Amino acid sequence: MKKIFLSIAMVSLLTSCNNYLDIKEEGEVEATSFFQTQDDAMQATNAVYNFLRSWENSAFPYQFIYGVPADDVVKGSNPGDGSFINVYDNFTFTVSDDGVRSYWIGQWQAINRANQVITNVPKINMDSTLKNRLVAEAKMLRAYFYFNLVRIYGGVPIFDGVQTNYNIPRNSVTEVYNFIISDLTSAAEILPQAYPATDLGRVTKGAALGLLSKVYLYKKDWQKAYDTSNQLIGMGYDLDPDFNHVFRIAGEFGKESVFEVNCDCAPQLNPNAGSQYAEVQGVRNQFGWGFFTPSQALENAFEPGDIRKELTILRNGETTPEGDLIAMGDPNSVTTFNQKVYLPKALNNSACAYGSKQNIRILRFAEILLINAEAANELGNTATATANLNKVRTRAQLAGTTATTQTALRKAIWHERRVELAMEGDRFVDLVRTGEAAAVLAPYGFKAGKNELFPIPLDAMNQSNGAFVQNPGY
Repeated sequence: MKKIFLSIAMVSLLTSCNNYLDIKEEGEVEATSFFQTQDDAMQATNAVYNFLRSWENSAFPYQFIYGVPADDVVKGSNPGDGSFINVYDNFTFTVSDDGVRSYWIGQWQAINRANQVITNVPKINMDSTLKNRLVAEAKMLRAYFYFNLVRIYGGVPIFDGVQTNYNIPRNSVTEVYNFIISDLTSAAEILPQAYPATDLGRVTKGAALGLLSKVYLYKKDWQKAYDTSNQLIGMGYDLDPDFNHVFRIAGEFGKESVFEVNCDCAPQLNPNAGSQYAEVQGVRNQFGWGFFTPSQALENAFEPGDIRKELTILRNGETTPEGDLIAMGDPNSVTTFNQKVYLPKALNNSACAYGSKQNIRILRFAEILLINAEAANELGNTATATANLNKVRTRAQLAGTTATTQTALRKAIWHERRVELAMEGDRFVDLVRTGEAAAVLAPYGFKAGKNELFPIPLDAMNQSNGAFVQNPGY
């Protein structure tokens, strides 16, 4: 049952004059008068979770940043619809573009909510075990939002708890990563490995360790990425034998799920329930808006016989495994869509927008195997790297890799990440992380030394009163 995150704390986080750190909601109450009871603590923590499925974190701004700039995603819809998105495809966005600003604002709002929990919940007279767990949940989530920021904008200010001064300089990338690692390490020591059905969607020890292994991957700390992913591998996670099942309602919170956002749609309990993650990408005029769709480059990346190709790319005129006929649609629109976000018509909740109940998979066990494989390969452990890579390939009904050298295996693992995690928001940051962005994305307008990062939004620069230095090239 999906029951968690159906209430949102009306907590005012107005702790600065900086708009990108403010959250202003109808019906809000001041934090100083709110954090009094155990129920307040739970509501405030749930309010942090709510941002995982927010417009900024999962819909248009998210796709502007993590989707369209990659070579695997195109704007979608028809040429005249949402033409403002094209600047993210050709790298002509500026400090004033709304997507740059909206994604930045969303992450800071979420961090500010997490900091309210981390600062105020310890002061509440309540069950100590629950108190410690909620703070650990907030730290895990704060780490996730900081990880988003550092990969996209580079070094950002570190706010450890509620602040009195937000006009401080940006911390270095290394300092931000160390802060993230500290939060995740602390959270992993406290978070449980599992929850009862009524709490599905709360972050676990496995989620903290899984994200930590990914952070170490980005830092190129191969030994720690290998050791941490090994911890997770030993915790009982496994691949779902059916790739399609992973992304359907029946596969939610399955054995492959490491970090998953619960997006159940129950508007009678919470007007903000559900998300627009699936709706904005759904088949145009049938299941959604038709944006952020697979590119021809992605189609070409799949090997012959890879079952993931047709389970990732949904096509006009096909009948899905669940029995929905995909209409031919507008001849001027795109004809392929992201099948991973598809929600069968029979399962949709008509009380909400299409796909609102479709969960968002942030981290799957398949990626943990590929993180472990990449780290093992960099450490010279070819056997382990090959074995874990082949586990992912076997599910895709492919033969084992033919790569034998460290260089060839590295390329094979990178390629496997591309096809396994296609349309899940990792391609652009993977290209930057691996140093391939300049070569792969140059035809789209990518400029080395500039487009590895997005600009700090103009209003944030102005509000910093000179404390921020802009990213190179902007």
